[in-house]
Amino acid sequence: MFLRSSKLWILTIAALLCVSVRFAATQQQDTAHPAIQYEQAPVTDVVWQLQQRLARGEIKLTYDKQFGWLPALLKALDIPITSQILTFGKTSFQARLISPQRPRAIYFNDHVSIGFIPHAELLELAAVDPRQGVVFYTLSQDQKITPRVLRDNTCLQCHENTATQRLPGLVIRSIYPEPDGQPIFRAGGFVTDHRSPLAQRWGGWYVTGTHGAQRHMGNAFARDVRNPELLDSERAYNVASLEKRFDTTAYLAPYSDIAALMVIEHQTRVTNLIARAGWDTRRALHDRDVMIEALGELTETTAASTQRRIKSACEPLVEALLLADEATLTEPLRGTSGFAEAFSQRGPRDAQGRSLYQLDLTRRMFRYPCSFLIYSAAFDALPPEILACVYRQSWDVLNGQNTSLRFARLSASDRQAIKEILLATKKDLPGYWRTVARP
Repeated sequence: MFLRSSKLWILTIAALLCVSVRFAATQQQDTAHPAIQYEQAPVTDVVWQLQQRLARGEIKLTYDKQFGWLPALLKALDIPITSQILTFGKTSFQARLISPQRPRAIYFNDHVSIGFIPHAELLELAAVDPRQGVVFYTLSQDQKITPRVLRDNTCLQCHENTATQRLPGLVIRSIYPEPDGQPIFRAGGFVTDHRSPLAQRWGGWYVTGTHGAQRHMGNAFARDVRNPELLDSERAYNVASLEKRFDTTAYLAPYSDIAALMVIEHQTRVTNLIARAGWDTRRALHDRDVMIEALGELTETTAASTQRRIKSACEPLVEALLLADEATLTEPLRGTSGFAEAFSQRGPRDAQGRSLYQLDLTRRMFRYPCSFLIYSAAFDALPPEILACVYRQSWDVLNGQNTSLRFARLSASDRQAIKEILLATKKDLPGYWRTVARP
């Protein structure tokens, strides 16, 4: 018995060392992990699906003399023009083309975004694949070339780092821009989402809409590189139109809507965390299987380690879904493009007409603080092991079992409303969600 136990102990240590070395080697290269294979594994996102339809001749894109393939692409992917936001910061791989007089436009919906620069050679696309996370594409604006959307990993130079959860992802940056849009790199900046105070948001972006006395970094420039924080903000606040700042007729709309900016910031964080949760869980399960193969059995140590890794990926996702640590608005926000009104009409609704897409924009972003991305294909495609964890932890918050201060802004009525909406609109909830006491 002693010899058998000793042998098992030695094998356990050896297997743990093997997994540890493999874990360390892949920590900085998640994309190549056997459970991920970001560049090799097949994808099924909406842009990939569109390209398949184009290749089969099932759909054709109509070329626009001014905007190229953009209007047809927006229609094919169901992206509203009201989502247009504009950045003049030179942060794209087409940075040389971007300036305050020629900003880069971004149009988006829940699962895909398109970047457009007037007269640029390429459209940039980022689509959320249900399994692989964010996948990047480009489309030539040359009318002479049959439209073909190509996967392009050039974007990973800026879209795979700590700001994107260390995987290919989305990011909204707030910079200190010089008058030509060049970031003052030594001044740093901010990666912004729903937790960021408005005072740190939208440096290098145009912003249209009203926000009262609240301040942000948009519509402004750092004219003194020695004191970049002293932005020239004379005409920065409560801006209704951009027509006097550049030629807005070069774009599909004259706006860079403040409500759209708010939503896409939230969306980038949750999208990245969904992908991170999926990748981490798949890696944990893969490493567990390696241990089982090495030892011939599932040990308590391996099982506990796997659960810890899944829980570690679960917790930040639950916090983001329920908007923990959301920055408080001190005055109402109102956009200019109609984005907020159209967005609030979307989504599945319960019998009382309530939807997680309904915006508040008076004291917080959503009327019912739970992310609409809980309905996304990427969320539904998460491994069952982490979905179980997310549902359990969310249930604990909504039923008052989790008393963390991070969720203190969720009132009892908020929690009840969110739970009721989800019970009416999310079909795969565990049965215990309909109970009062935790089973």
